Amino acid sequence: EKVFASLPQVERGVSKIVGGDPKGNNFLYTNGKCVILRNIDNPAIADIYTEHAHQVVVAKYAPSGFYIASGDVSGKLRIWDTTQKEHLLKYEYQPFAGKIKDIAWTEDSKRIAVVGEGREKFGAVFLWDSGSSVGEITGHNKVINSVDIKQSRPYRLVTGSDDNCAAFFEGPPFKFKFTIGDHGRFVNCVRFSPDGNRFATASADGQVRSGAGRWGARGVCSSLGPLVIFIYDGKTGEKVCALGGSKAHDGGIYAISWSPDSTHLLSASGDKTSKIWDVNVNSVVNTFTMGSNVLDQQLGCLWQKDHLLSISLSGYINYLDKNNPSKPLRVIKTGENDSFAGKGHTNQVSRMTVDEHGQLVSCSMDDTVRYTNLTLRDYSGQGVVKLDVQPKCLAVGPGGYTVVVCIGQIVLLKDQRKCFSIDNPGYEPEVVAVHPGGETVAVGGADGNVRLYSILGTTLKDEGKLLEAKGPVTDLAFSHDGAFLAVCDASKVVTVFSVADGYSENNVFYGHHAKIVCLAWSPDNEHFASGGMDMMVYVWTLSDPETRVKIQDAHRLHHVSSLAWLDEHTLVTTSHDASVKEWTIAY
Repeated sequence: EKVFASLPQVERGVSKIVGGDPKGNNFLYTNGKCVILRNIDNPAIADIYTEHAHQVVVAKYAPSGFYIASGDVSGKLRIWDTTQKEHLLKYEYQPFAGKIKDIAWTEDSKRIAVVGEGREKFGAVFLWDSGSSVGEITGHNKVINSVDIKQSRPYRLVTGSDDNCAAFFEGPPFKFKFTIGDHGRFVNCVRFSPDGNRFATASADGQVRSGAGRWGARGVCSSLGPLVIFIYDGKTGEKVCALGGSKAHDGGIYAISWSPDSTHLLSASGDKTSKIWDVNVNSVVNTFTMGSNVLDQQLGCLWQKDHLLSISLSGYINYLDKNNPSKPLRVIKTGENDSFAGKGHTNQVSRMTVDEHGQLVSCSMDDTVRYTNLTLRDYSGQGVVKLDVQPKCLAVGPGGYTVVVCIGQIVLLKDQRKCFSIDNPGYEPEVVAVHPGGETVAVGGADGNVRLYSILGTTLKDEGKLLEAKGPVTDLAFSHDGAFLAVCDASKVVTVFSVADGYSENNVFYGHHAKIVCLAWSPDNEHFASGGMDMMVYVWTLSDPETRVKIQDAHRLHHVSSLAWLDEHTLVTTSHDASVKEWTIAY
């Protein structure tokens, strides 16, 4: 039903490429092994491509709009269909061994240039349907960061490299013509204007240049240059000007994007600003100051139709407002969501749940349990409980109780205070659930057993009862009416115990092909869902293990990490692909 997509994965000091759709409807970027496509008018509409086996760096639409080429850190280039939901693979190539950093298509969608960190070579240009070479990308002696191709004949190709130079090519077949040595530092981004009349180059020395300077085959690049953008003639490569004279930004310039009419240029910089330049008169039209925090550095940008986007180091996507440079029109911080204010956990959050007072209760590898008000959504200094050992899982019950399972320890909290702990319980506790009635606690162990404890005032009493799972327990949950306890394990099995019958085994559910990691009961108490390392989600019917709803490849190539029900027919799943998906379940 819905995909709540992740933000771009961003790295300090590294350009983030945001691809545009030739039809102007979507934009795309990468996170982990995923390519994320979002509607530019309504970014809540998203789609995710997850077929890469390695981290993806860049994705670009073909000018036809029918295909996308995406490149990963291993040097694999995948060309896939955009028109169908399945995104069928059309071609796959390995232009060189090493990280692909940028991709460019010719306007007829027939040729592709790919650059990056190869071992012997840093770039290749070939026919999209056969992989046959249509030229050579030479002239650099270090990693090539950026490539672009003029979108009209006669074709021209330009590259930018860590050797502080840009290079100019004519073709096809593309042949090296000369080196452009105007920059004093790494050249991060090179882009032709849509009309092909000019191209711009920008570097980590802050310079954005448009134009061309001619040097020998291996030009001697100038010393550390000022922070500029150069503009060059698109056909000849002659230098036209340096935007902003000697200084375009106060920090490295990571990305540039031309306006659709080729008259203006958007630039994104580590000085925490983005700027719009009028290229014809060489002046700044707007300066967008994005903040004062290091996370406000701007590492990517895209000008598509009337939308101007810039990407912060925080991963946030900013829609810039030409009429009000001081405040973006909107900032996307993942889906349509609200984030928490204040300083939260300082390490990975292992588990979270909501208690009877509507507070989010979370435990983290920072050795704390936090209670956060969901209406105020503010991490305050209060509501933080420091533990002696790292917590793994927690559960809440009525009466202000929280039970936390730590490494080699079980801790009971009442009203946000530690009141009891079982040290060295004689097994490794992994997961915990509290019966809705509030008196019984079930703890699942790495030894494949579930132990029951009673909450007596401020103590936990071991009931001496052992329930056997089929393998190390990975999750467990009581049904909402308290009638059943479902337990999943590393041996791919879910076992359900009947509470009223003294926790006798009610049924066993087989179907997963790998370790099951999470489960959740539907509000109807008749169904429960399980998710596993096999990327599968099953929705099981309590009375009949054979009747099940199977969601195959729920998060393709990524295992399902957690599940929750919004109502009897709506299930939400999360995964290591950094996305959240909402499913409608029909029985």
